[in-house]
Amino acid sequence: MDERHAPYAEMNLPRYTSYPTAPHFSPDVGAETHGAWLADLAGSGAPLSVYLHIPFCKEICWYCGCNTKAARRREPVADYVDVLREEIALVSGMTGKGGVRRIHWGGGTPNILSEADLDAVMSSLRDRFDLTAVSEHAIEIDPRTLTQAHVNAFARAGVTRASLGVQDFNAHVQAAIGRIQPAETVARAVTMLRDAGVTGISFDLMYGLPSQSVDDARRSARMALALGPDRLSVFGYAHVPWFKSRQRLIDADTLPDIRMRGAQAAAVTETILEAGYMEIGLDHYARPDDLLARAARDGGLHRNFQGYVDDDCATLIGLGASAISNFPQGYAQNSPDVGQWSRAVRAGVLPTARGYALTPDDRIRKGIIERILCDFEVDLAPLGGNAAFPEAVARLAQPARDGLVTLQGDRLSIPQDARRLARVVASAFDSHHQASPARHSRAV
Repeated sequence: MDERHAPYAEMNLPRYTSYPTAPHFSPDVGAETHGAWLADLAGSGAPLSVYLHIPFCKEICWYCGCNTKAARRREPVADYVDVLREEIALVSGMTGKGGVRRIHWGGGTPNILSEADLDAVMSSLRDRFDLTAVSEHAIEIDPRTLTQAHVNAFARAGVTRASLGVQDFNAHVQAAIGRIQPAETVARAVTMLRDAGVTGISFDLMYGLPSQSVDDARRSARMALALGPDRLSVFGYAHVPWFKSRQRLIDADTLPDIRMRGAQAAAVTETILEAGYMEIGLDHYARPDDLLARAARDGGLHRNFQGYVDDDCATLIGLGASAISNFPQGYAQNSPDVGQWSRAVRAGVLPTARGYALTPDDRIRKGIIERILCDFEVDLAPLGGNAAFPEAVARLAQPARDGLVTLQGDRLSIPQDARRLARVVASAFDSHHQASPARHSRAV
């Protein structure tokens, strides 16, 4: 890492999977506003993406920052599925039978659901929405709990992509994060999925984990590549024990420092690129013939709560506790408390806890930030040029001197060796973050 870049790598910044980011959501956007945005979709013919959140895991990994909790009994999961089906009916009653192009299951662990649960939710989706034009149907899975019954249900549902949480293949790192997962378990899951026709395989890897070395990170990347995924996501571990108390189980003294994190990230990137993959944005990689890679080359890459996507739907409907919906007008988030979410749905009321209504200025900045993080460049001329963003230009003066960004007229671009710090550049256009006390993960 360039010594000039090291101080920027330690900055705590949003990941910008939305703009404004979730800490700026408020109860000002509630069920009434959420309902109005859904009603605007009725009869519009607007294509939809659907996200289903399953906030349960068999056990909780110590590093996890997701909204999930352990479920060791069947009853809470079964109850959740019943309410999720009611929410599908409630939302579709407002939107009409809209056409869905993308479906994504996240968590938590979606494969904590039984085969019957998966079939039941899919039955509700088919009854309430038009799924005939679905082009991608993705699900996040825990390889440790994947069964043949799950895979059979995925095949019936038309799942096209499975994202497997791998994180790290080294036994001592797995022990340090509370996730014991032998490589054979991952390989078995991949074989089961491919045999069932789920051929889109994505892996999640992490660097910056406790007791993890550069060689450990590189070895994990090589082992992942040997299984032939078409996509990989590589995330830096965000140690935020003040936000997720489970992370207090991790010994902070065993975490790599910022230079080690940078070296790990560089080693993983080098290993993946040497295998012939294309770098996508900040932290994704794909085979050159993959749709995500094509979107990156053609300027059609987007960023949302699932990370980098080739999904151009303007509306994403979030279902389940804590799920966030993204509308042209703004964001609406369901209550993260399963009990509150359940009671609202069973009362026939949208379980909206908070959200954000976009202003015209927000929409402009949202577009700029997305292009910076997707393309590593943006032309401000159509938006009024540098003169329209004097505060951002001023904030970028020092980063420009330190080689993080190049400003040529109204065009901004990020050099190849500084792209991992693109969030620093993007944050210059964030009019909310500058005065925000919210704490975020490190830039690298």
